[in-house]
Amino acid sequence: MKKLQETPNELIDSIHFNPYMSGISDNSAKKLGKGIARCVTLTSLNLKLSFGSIGENGARYLGEGIVRCITLNSLNLNLYENSIRENGAKYLGEGIARCVTLTSLNLNLIFNSIGDRGAKYLGKGIARCVSLTSLNLELCENRIGENGAKYLEEGIVRCVTLRSLDLCLYGNSIGDYGAKYLGEGIARCVTLTFLNLKLGNNNISGNGAK
Repeated sequence: MKKLQETPNELIDSIHFNPYMSGISDNSAKKLGKGIARCVTLTSLNLKLSFGSIGENGARYLGEGIVRCITLNSLNLNLYENSIRENGAKYLGEGIARCVTLTSLNLNLIFNSIGDRGAKYLGKGIARCVSLTSLNLELCENRIGENGAKYLEEGIVRCVTLRSLDLCLYGNSIGDYGAKYLGEGIARCVTLTFLNLKLGNNNISGNGAK
């Protein structure tokens, strides 16, 4: 991370950071966010920071770094099993919202408990990325209910050029109404050529699956 902070930003257009079983803390995320913020010509950013202790502050630092990457086309952010709650999702959503040149977004927040409000913030961020052609949201086990599903749907439908959608909401509580909202939104994504939905263990009855 020290090398990243010291490297002249004009020399970097792609970053891949994948420490195995990272254990990244908020303080480490702060350093990483500051380094990313210097790389204003980035077009591709791949951060795999799973199994860490990143919370609200760490998410804020990462979000602040991402917003400086105004030419970003591809963002892969894997924060599997950290401690990000609704406010952390808010900062990430705000960062994503500023990346208006994104065509590919892969966001993994499995096991983070962002809840409905967190889903709302992410949905708002995604809605601003109108050039997206590929969207992969992995939000399993995040205490998302029917309202959260609606917020996500409202963001997805704004991605009018979307061709690939991979949405994993396994182990939440979206229920029949949440499934209905998602179905209605996906029906409006007329440019889709690939769709993968994982909605198991969500209290969806036969009616919700129609």
